[in-house]
Amino acid sequence: MSRYLIGIDNGGTMSKAAVFASDGREIASASRKVGILEPQPGWSERDMEDLWCNTAAAVAEAVRKSGVATADIACLACTGHGNGLYLIDAEGRPVRNGINSTDRRAADVIAQWKADGVDAQALPKTAQSLWPAQPNALLAWLQENEPQSVRKAAAMLMVKDYIRFRLTGNVRMELTDMSATSLMNVVTGSYDDSVLKIFGLEELKRLLPPLVRSADLCGAVTAEAAELTGLKEGTPVAGGMFDIDACGLASGCIDERQLVMAAGTWGNNQYIARQPLIDKELFMTSCYSIPGWYLMLEGSPTGAGNLEWFIAEFLEDKQALLKHQGGPSVYAWADATVAGLLPRESDPLFLPFLYGSNCGCPAKACLLGLTSRHTRADVIRAVYEGCVFAHNTHLLRLYTFRPKPDVIRLTGGASRSVVWVQMFADIFQIPVEVPDGSELGALGAAVGAAVACGMQPSYEAAVGEMTRVSRRQEPDPKLRDIYAARYAKYLKAVDRIKDL
Repeated sequence: MSRYLIGIDNGGTMSKAAVFASDGREIASASRKVGILEPQPGWSERDMEDLWCNTAAAVAEAVRKSGVATADIACLACTGHGNGLYLIDAEGRPVRNGINSTDRRAADVIAQWKADGVDAQALPKTAQSLWPAQPNALLAWLQENEPQSVRKAAAMLMVKDYIRFRLTGNVRMELTDMSATSLMNVVTGSYDDSVLKIFGLEELKRLLPPLVRSADLCGAVTAEAAELTGLKEGTPVAGGMFDIDACGLASGCIDERQLVMAAGTWGNNQYIARQPLIDKELFMTSCYSIPGWYLMLEGSPTGAGNLEWFIAEFLEDKQALLKHQGGPSVYAWADATVAGLLPRESDPLFLPFLYGSNCGCPAKACLLGLTSRHTRADVIRAVYEGCVFAHNTHLLRLYTFRPKPDVIRLTGGASRSVVWVQMFADIFQIPVEVPDGSELGALGAAVGAAVACGMQPSYEAAVGEMTRVSRRQEPDPKLRDIYAARYAKYLKAVDRIKDL
């Protein structure tokens, strides 16, 4: 009997694949760096053919490393960043580069919609804020600036739906991702002509593929995809899910008690409930993978991607030296550097707005409070801290809608750092648990695959069997006051510079 599953995860910086046993134990994984294109300021794109080839290569490497016979792989599923836009033509070819979830080109579209009150008209049905990288705004921008791309397009997809299409040849849009695009009615879980009309996109209904659920079987691996991925032709492929849903499942989120954070390119903070929350002060409500549940999210592109940028731009020499010397990774070196520093009132502040802000306006990233006595270590620590402060802003907003949790589950790149996780616990003054596994997005996708192929009878059973906690870090009460003072200073700095 086939007893293995594959999860594929295309985030903001990496394409990853992992092979899992039926109990969720990770057998092997592989990844490829995502090539980000920035043809103009504020634009963030990726070559869709390159994306597929790198994803296929990651799958092939993970399968090869696992030593698992491809005939023993029961099912696979994809996850990936939400929003952005991936257009294909009638032949399934990319119309243009894919657009990432950190893209800002449609900021003027959003500003005009808000000035016209479009956001208030849409909110009762879409249940979410409007922001520049949502497909509704991007499609409106393309209609005005690249009408040839819109004319040529036959379907719009999210990143994981595009990868599933390349695996199976079937064009489908999965519900959790689609429900975050402001192009459908989240309350009813269906397409709604009136929503498209609000945004002036009625003519583009033709681009919306049929909707499927996360645990629906959506086809099988084609011969062409099998050749590139090393998978067996005919392997079943499930619907997959938005990466916030995948992280939720991998974190054990099956009821209202859990509060989950994903510290990746986006800093996401979420919980689920039986009823959708529709409030202009909440960033987004979407449909959760488990039928009958909704996911409430506070998030922004203010997460660990800021550290990725800092390392690439300012620590490349250190990274090369460590590699030459056979030393630790640059991330381990950064952790060790930050571990030796306690927070001080006079430390510099970092506002993690490289890819967008969470203060209601297009504020830019900056370092504040530098003096000649500060070192590179102080700056690295400020980057760590600034990303946690951005999460804290979202967390405090969520507290207006739900009780403070007893514990927070943390996923994403930052969760791999014991030092960074401790900073989360100390700033929140709440214990932080890290789910077990190195590729949690892929694990969440595999949970959906297990339900889809009948390996598990339900999401609840799959989560109980396939997920666990690897470690728990307690807050240091002695740091409560200093972090509270620094966070207050951070908020003051954001308020002062947000219009600059």
